[in-house]
Amino acid sequence: MFGDLHDRLDELAVFRSLEDDRVFRAFHQLLRITGERGVDWWTRKTEFYRFVSQLYQAHTDNWTEYLTNLVLFTETPCTWFVANGLAIPETIRNSARRELRYLSKTAGISSAMMKQHYFIMGYGEFTGHEGLQPDWQAEETDLETLYFERLGHIRQYGFGIWAKYKMFQMKLSDSSEKGYILKPVSSPDTIQLHELVGYEPQRKQVVDNTKALLNGLKASNILLYGSAGTGKSATVKAVANLFAQDGLRLIELSKNELHLLPELLEELHTNPLKFVLFIDDLSFQENDDDFSALKAVLEGSISARANNTVIYATSNRRHIVRETFSQRAGDEIHRNDTVQETISLSERFGIQILFDKPNKDLYLEIVRNLAEEAGLRTNADTIARQAEQFAMRKSGRSARAAKQFVEQLRCAEYQEES
Repeated sequence: MFGDLHDRLDELAVFRSLEDDRVFRAFHQLLRITGERGVDWWTRKTEFYRFVSQLYQAHTDNWTEYLTNLVLFTETPCTWFVANGLAIPETIRNSARRELRYLSKTAGISSAMMKQHYFIMGYGEFTGHEGLQPDWQAEETDLETLYFERLGHIRQYGFGIWAKYKMFQMKLSDSSEKGYILKPVSSPDTIQLHELVGYEPQRKQVVDNTKALLNGLKASNILLYGSAGTGKSATVKAVANLFAQDGLRLIELSKNELHLLPELLEELHTNPLKFVLFIDDLSFQENDDDFSALKAVLEGSISARANNTVIYATSNRRHIVRETFSQRAGDEIHRNDTVQETISLSERFGIQILFDKPNKDLYLEIVRNLAEEAGLRTNADTIARQAEQFAMRKSGRSARAAKQFVEQLRCAEYQEES
């Protein structure tokens, strides 16, 4: 059985890239050793332990679950056709179904089955001390059904790396032909909308616009501007978390990568998922080359953004471009035209949302909610008084100041308990 299954895995075509995974590769090698006659006991034992070690290092002991996720997250010719709205050619579909049946059998092999095989083969010394042998879990599964069901919901789950991760960072890279790589964020910020207090009308605009994007409607680019620490960035990340299961992905990029926006949009336009391109703390100096790159995308260039992407940017200033009075009074003949161009960049965002510095009531409401979530014992009046004092030391009230105050008070109470 094991030798035949090893041979079938050698014939993988649609799922050939599974061999790039070290856990799968270790199991494939274990099957080969197990199915061969004349292999000594020590070699079999070594490969057995090597596979278990690789599986454990992947932070699981469930081989079926591991291989299932690997298959569902792997980018294949099938995913390419479906993502581009094309029918999978019959030969490729049939090959995929055949390979998935072999992979289902592979995923169902448990450590107990392997040890029983060794016992039958006469390697009793390997199985004679079961208490000392590592084990892994496995159960029957139908990868053929699971895989094609997942393909049918590709606009919700995505494919390949897009199925495995929800947030990405764009990074400049000389080794990439595109000039950049998209680095998955393995531990993204898990902030949720219900954790954010205040600014409900502002956040509703972001939520409604994102729903329009997910529903295939023409959504707007959004500029979230206003005082520092008011939750602009947190709002974008919370909305991304809210709709991640509906097929939304967030890609964060910095100002230095804006010149690569056309290439990124070209890469994303055939992807069945929806994307928020997130630019945090956006600002420009005068004559900044990146200014023109963003302006071209917002206005609509020859590579205008597709209907599956929006740009959400945050800034502490509405007009984004930093400008001095001396610059405004420059000697350029058509200086007024230049000034209008720089201050009108924000107007090219379809929606502009102001997050102004919170007044006293809103600030204390944020503090009260955070204090309740933290389970602070200090009475409400004392918290309010100390929060106001903290805000004065922090040069003003903000959601960030409220969060920092509550965190410090929680640490103080913990130290008192200790």
